[in-house]
Amino acid sequence: MTIIDPQAPILVTGASGYVAGWLIKDLLAAGHTVHGTVRDPDKTSSVAHLRQMDQTAPGTLKLFQADLLQEGSFAEAMAGCQVVMHTASPFILTGITDPQEQLVRPALLGTENVLETANQTDSVRRVVLTSSVVATVGDAMDLRESGKNAITEDDWNTTSNAEHQPYAYSKTVAERRAWEMVNNQDRWDLVTINPGAVFGPSLAPGSKSASIDLLVQLGDGRAKMGVPALELGIVDVRDVAQAHIQAAFRPEAKGRYLTCNTSLTLMQMANILRGRYAGDYPFPTRTLPKPLVWLAAPMAGLTRDYVSRNVGFDLRFDNTRSKEDLGLGYYPAEQTLVEHFEQLAADHRV
Repeated sequence: MTIIDPQAPILVTGASGYVAGWLIKDLLAAGHTVHGTVRDPDKTSSVAHLRQMDQTAPGTLKLFQADLLQEGSFAEAMAGCQVVMHTASPFILTGITDPQEQLVRPALLGTENVLETANQTDSVRRVVLTSSVVATVGDAMDLRESGKNAITEDDWNTTSNAEHQPYAYSKTVAERRAWEMVNNQDRWDLVTINPGAVFGPSLAPGSKSASIDLLVQLGDGRAKMGVPALELGIVDVRDVAQAHIQAAFRPEAKGRYLTCNTSLTLMQMANILRGRYAGDYPFPTRTLPKPLVWLAAPMAGLTRDYVSRNVGFDLRFDNTRSKEDLGLGYYPAEQTLVEHFEQLAADHRV
C-alpha cells in the first residue's frame, strides 16, 4: 500500500479546468500545498478564481507554466510532490476537423510527458489520472452487445477510433498508455478516475464544457422540438473532485474507479429542470423518433453512425468500487442539475 505524506505538495495539472477548480478548492480547504499548472499563470481570466481561493483558504497554491506538448515542462511543478493529479486533457466534441491533432495526439503525448516526468522525479509515489467512462465503453450499443447489465472497471472501449467517437478514443489511448508506463517501473502507482458526464456549478467564470453546452441547449429553446433518446451516465463535479482526493490519500486505492452517480436520458434531465422552473424556459417535452434523428444528424453535428449506435440504447455503469473503496456518497442528480442550471441562468448564459 502507498502511504502519502500530507505535508508534501500535490501537483494538479490543468489547474484552470472545470474539475480541477473544485479539486484545488478542496485541497486548499484541507490545508494542503498545491502546485497547479496552467498555460499562462499571468492570464487573469483563467486564474483569478484560483488566486482568490489561495487568499481565503488555509492551504497554499503555487501556479506554474506548463504545456502538455512540451517535453519536461512539468518538471519544476512536480519537484517535491508525492501525488500527481493529471487532469489536463483536450475536451472537444464538436467542430473537430483534425481529430488526431486536436484530440488524440495532445491527450496521448500529454500523458506521456507528465508520466515520464514522474519517472524522473524521485518524490512521486502516486499518480491519479482523470480518465473517463468513455475509456470503458465507446457506444451505448456496446453494453447490449456485451450481454452485461452495466459497464464495470473491467471493461475497455474497443469500438472508438479517430474517425468515430474521437474524444472517447483519445481518452482510451491515453489511459492505456498510462497503464503501460506504470507497469514499466515500480516506484509510483497509478489510480484512474473514470467519471461520466460531469455537471454541477463551476468555480471559474465562463467555464466551458460539453455538459454546460448540453444544459444551455436544453434551456435556450434549441431543443424545444424534442431530444434524441440518448442516455448519459452523470456525476457531480464535486464528487469527481472528492474521488481524486480519496484516490490520492487512501493507501488501499488501486486500479480504475467508475465515478458515475446514475444514468439519465436527455428527456429525464429536461423533466427535472422543468419541475424546478415550470414555464420559465422552453425545455423539450418529447423524445424524437430515431429515424428522424438519424436523418437530421449531420445538421446537428452528429454522425449517423453515432445515432445508430447510441440513440435508443440503455447505458448503465456500476459505481460499487467508488462507493466501497473511495467512500463516495454522490450528490442527488436533481440537485446537481438544478444548481448547475441556476448558475448558468444567473450568468445569463441561458
